[in-house]
Amino acid sequence: MPKYVLHSILLTGIIVFFSFYKLSGCFNKAQRLPTVPMQIGEKQFNLEIANTQGKRQTGLMRRDSMPADHGMIFVFRNEDLHSFYMKNTRIPLDIIFVDAGGTIRSIQQMKPYALKSVGPPVPVKYAIELNEGAAAKAGAKVGDRLTIPKEAADTKE
Repeated sequence: MPKYVLHSILLTGIIVFFSFYKLSGCFNKAQRLPTVPMQIGEKQFNLEIANTQGKRQTGLMRRDSMPADHGMIFVFRNEDLHSFYMKNTRIPLDIIFVDAGGTIRSIQQMKPYALKSVGPPVPVKYAIELNEGAAAKAGAKVGDRLTIPKEAADTKE
């Protein structure tokens, strides 16, 4: 077989392989959003702001890790029983549900890839995801009041 035919076959195979690899999401970079510092309990966190439908849907999907002092704040237009699941989310998380007045209404844990919805017991405007155990380490408790940073107070929709 001529050398150029072998090269063509090899090159075609590589292109097909990487095309499927890309489509599977293995090359997808996790979205990085604007951040805002926020005090939760006794610790300061840098939270990415998910304040549009698309940003909230993607959330922390496809990330292999997150720094200990980071998280994400999900901002909704209205208070409601907003629920979450862990599709394509690789890291275990705490989720803190916060009402419009800044009061923590619920703190729960979510396991990687779990498809069971997790929601608050009462309507909330915000949800904050942190690494699993970070809420307890920070001393955050149900009933605590948080100050929502101005940059994260409302949606961008």
